Amino acid sequence: MRADHIFQLGLKEFWSLARDPVMLALILFAFTGSVYSATRAMPETLNNAPIAIVDEDRSPLSLRIISAFRPPYFLPPRLVTQGEMDARMDAGLDTFALDIPPGFQDDVLAGRSPAIQLNVDATRMGQAFAGSGYVQTIVTREIDEFVQRYRAAPSVPIDLALRVRFNPNLTKSWFTALTKLIDQVTLLSIILTGAALLRERERGTIEHLLVMPVTPFEIMTSKVWAMGLVVLVACTCSLFVVVQGLLAVPLSGSIPLFLLGAAMNLFATTSMGIFMGTFARSMPQFGLLVILVLLPLQMLSGGSTPRESMPEWIQYVMLAAPSTHFVMLAQAILMRGAGLSVIWPQFLWLALIGSTFFGIALARFRHAIGTMA
Repeated sequence: MRADHIFQLGLKEFWSLARDPVMLALILFAFTGSVYSATRAMPETLNNAPIAIVDEDRSPLSLRIISAFRPPYFLPPRLVTQGEMDARMDAGLDTFALDIPPGFQDDVLAGRSPAIQLNVDATRMGQAFAGSGYVQTIVTREIDEFVQRYRAAPSVPIDLALRVRFNPNLTKSWFTALTKLIDQVTLLSIILTGAALLRERERGTIEHLLVMPVTPFEIMTSKVWAMGLVVLVACTCSLFVVVQGLLAVPLSGSIPLFLLGAAMNLFATTSMGIFMGTFARSMPQFGLLVILVLLPLQMLSGGSTPRESMPEWIQYVMLAAPSTHFVMLAQAILMRGAGLSVIWPQFLWLALIGSTFFGIALARFRHAIGTMA
């Protein structure tokens, strides 16, 4: 009967979620629009930045520099005068404005150090920060290649053979799509289970459960498997439709193995949602708790920033978070094609952390149910 109780209570959670259009819209947007928009936005990448160039030299070197600014980093350069350059910058039409002075090529060939003026619209923070380095690199490279036609190229004692694995073109959208999908799994699993518990309290149906022949273990387990299954199905659809379909991200490893790891991660994160739901008395309070918990999980789990660049003590502390191990196994499977022989420690950690969180959440849930009774 206990298994039947858990199954029937889980079906009740499905019906309760189906009657909540806000939660359904949140699930739909989190695994479709949020993943797609985060990938296309790419705030850390320079993409189609408008640039204007004032060519006062009109030499082969200046023409070479102008032709070096090409998509997808920059839009085709617009040749303007100095007066137009200032007006366009004031109007926000250009993010970068490059002024090549007269006699620039002659000064370069004579061994002098002429200056090129670069104006940057700093109101476009993302492009201004990354684009200044791009412009400097492009101009320096073109000048070096131009000068080497007339002077002997210096001999380099070491030849660096660079080989990029798993993402040869360094396409950031591939990495961003998978990272965003991983974050949404953690986010939705915590929110849905915590909201399921709070809905019982706010609607008064928790008292109905207390008079029924069910135990706190059955009530909690039903919420865990029901909400975990919803997130797992949504994650699977997003993986095939959005990541593989719309964004054309190649997946190297076994998708069933990744979904197994996602299920084990959901076992821990849904328990966390129940645990947080026992402390909150309303949805606004629960929302504040979610912010305090999710921000460290997403920023320190290794998805946004490599764990190796963090302080050592933070690396050890975050080993207690299920999202850390989920990010490690998800990246290993989907990006590098790793098998179970490689990522079995992450599965073991997720099983241990999930069991611990489930036990703590169950104890807290029993205490909360006893207080209500």
